[in-house]
Amino acid sequence: MTATLRPDDTTPRDGAARAVPLEGYPAGKVPEPRAGTDVGSGTSASASASARVSASVSADTRGRTPLVVKLLVGATFVAILNETIMINAVPRLMVDFGITPRTAQWLSTVFMLTMAAVIPVTGWFLQRVTTRTAYGIAMATFCVGTVIGAVAPTFSVLLVGRVIQAAGTAVMMPLLMTTLMTVVPEQDRGRVMGNVTMAMSCAPALGPAVSGVILQLGSWRLIFVFVLPAALAVAVAGLRHLENVGEPEAGTLSWTSVVLATLGFSALLFGLSEAGARSNVSVALIAGAGVALVAAFAALQVRLQRAGGPLLDLRTLTHSSFRVSLGLMAVVHVAFLGSMFLLPLYLQDVRGLSSLQTGLLVMPGGLAMGLLGPAVGRLFDKFGARPLVVPGAVGMTLALAVLSQTGTGTPYALLLAAHIVLMASLAVVLTPVFSVGLGGLPPHLYSHGSSLLSTIMQVAGAFGTALAVVILQTRSDRLTDAGASASDAFVGGMRWALMVAAVAAVLTVLLGTRLRSGADTGGTAATGADATGPGADATATEPEPAFATGAAPAEAGLTSHAMR
Repeated sequence: MTATLRPDDTTPRDGAARAVPLEGYPAGKVPEPRAGTDVGSGTSASASASARVSASVSADTRGRTPLVVKLLVGATFVAILNETIMINAVPRLMVDFGITPRTAQWLSTVFMLTMAAVIPVTGWFLQRVTTRTAYGIAMATFCVGTVIGAVAPTFSVLLVGRVIQAAGTAVMMPLLMTTLMTVVPEQDRGRVMGNVTMAMSCAPALGPAVSGVILQLGSWRLIFVFVLPAALAVAVAGLRHLENVGEPEAGTLSWTSVVLATLGFSALLFGLSEAGARSNVSVALIAGAGVALVAAFAALQVRLQRAGGPLLDLRTLTHSSFRVSLGLMAVVHVAFLGSMFLLPLYLQDVRGLSSLQTGLLVMPGGLAMGLLGPAVGRLFDKFGARPLVVPGAVGMTLALAVLSQTGTGTPYALLLAAHIVLMASLAVVLTPVFSVGLGGLPPHLYSHGSSLLSTIMQVAGAFGTALAVVILQTRSDRLTDAGASASDAFVGGMRWALMVAAVAAVLTVLLGTRLRSGADTGGTAATGADATGPGADATATEPEPAFATGAAPAEAGLTSHAMR
């Protein structure tokens, strides 16, 4: 489902939804791209309609970010901020609820895990309801979870609030990306994607800094109290300005797919998080069951694709640029979010900093990431992905390597510099990867591509966080048993966890070398030049309209930065 503003920006203030009349279509009758539609059921027509939507909107938005995208970015920023905003509060929560770091990490893990379970449904959901309905449901759900978190009397209730928050956030991310890919012309997407990076990537980086400032004022509950009015404000602003394009499509939801995805990812991550706390056999059985369920989910999607109604259309994986972007995104989040969870714990528990001091120390890195986003987007539009991703991946690897040598007395200046380099490098990597990944898909797969990217981000982030905590606690326990002090044991465990993150980051360098370095006008994204093998999208071999393929000179750009 896509969204746009009227060209004259005269949006109705009564909250009523109005479709934008487009050439050749009466108001409210513009066909929507249908993700997962098979050949013979209208896929080419849907892609053509999507091209007309983009062409109509882009005439008035070329060179600037559409207001609809700005509104969705604001809402997504507030929602994603909560993914890491509780990290700084972990030491207080451990005291208030009497829990261990292994238990406390579920505040972040359950958030990402819920998003991983819900996001696959959004590809189906966004095509079955109007844009305003999707936005309203997402923000209302998020606000309900925020209220529950603010009043939670126990840690279990707090986790329930986080689950509900994550369910709302899960809808916002694919909605933003699908809308962006529809209303922003191809040659301008790198710049706009750079701005969106602030919400998609900078928000988690700023979470600990924001919570550090809030925690100076009182209880950890104030974090939810401060987030609620911000969420309500962006929800109201969005509902006043968002309009609908097209009409919802009828369809059924594969609840079997939902159950398999939820249980599979949950079992996999739970099994990993229990390493060291349970026997190796128990951990292997739980994690193995998760892998089997995820495999069954994937097999079911392949079967549903033939019937035209998959929950998550895996034909996105037949496009090589999308596959490599997916791999890059997974590795980056494994390395990044695990280290983000450990650093505040180290600064507060080992170095004795307050939550405010911790927040201020990590804030420059988050700001660097946000400020670099637009500049990286412009460079991507000019030079392509590889000249940015490879140096960024090298910088991320070096920063994690430096952090892995942290001791009990490491100078704060060195920690600050390493953290800034890490965040800046992430900005250089993530913006091109998002653009190349989604730009390498035909329009009717945008919603499923954004859902799959977001799902992998969350699964990888939860995996990285759980892995970091398991390594930290396992190594720390061994050092404690050997007679090391609590501080030395913690630092020893953290160093091992960060070494693993640095090794994972090396993979981003290797994957980055597979990205195309410059532009061509081949339009491989929509023409299916990289869609080969069994199960490839049936429309890939058919010619698409010029705008959809990127073949028109005026619109050529993003998809030309695909894989060599």
